[in-house]
Amino acid sequence: MGEVTPFPQAGRPLAQTAFDRAELAVILNVYGRMVAEGQWRDYAIAMDRDSAVFSAFRRAAERPEVQIVKRPSLRLKQGQYALVGEGGATLRRGHDLKSVLAPIERRLLKLVEA
Repeated sequence: MGEVTPFPQAGRPLAQTAFDRAELAVILNVYGRMVAEGQWRDYAIAMDRDSAVFSAFRRAAERPEVQIVKRPSLRLKQGQYALVGEGGATLRRGHDLKSVLAPIERRLLKLVEA
């Protein structure tokens, strides 16, 4: 017939990595400001056993402009968060999500004439 998948039991960790509420709040804050600037129009979230990825798109039919990747296995080494560019190169990696998102924050700053 088919395979039977058991329900997760209490106390047993899920086999999936995800962003928690505080992380999503930081990410969606930046995303909302980029949408207001007209830079981004769509996003996608992918959750796997080893990583969680938030991808931001200029248009839905294109490759993601940036990806924010969370890999808990790198938490004690180089940092669990990474900012990946459109070409697949890692732009920034670290332990603090806000510092990893700093290159995107810089794009939002505008020079105001006095």
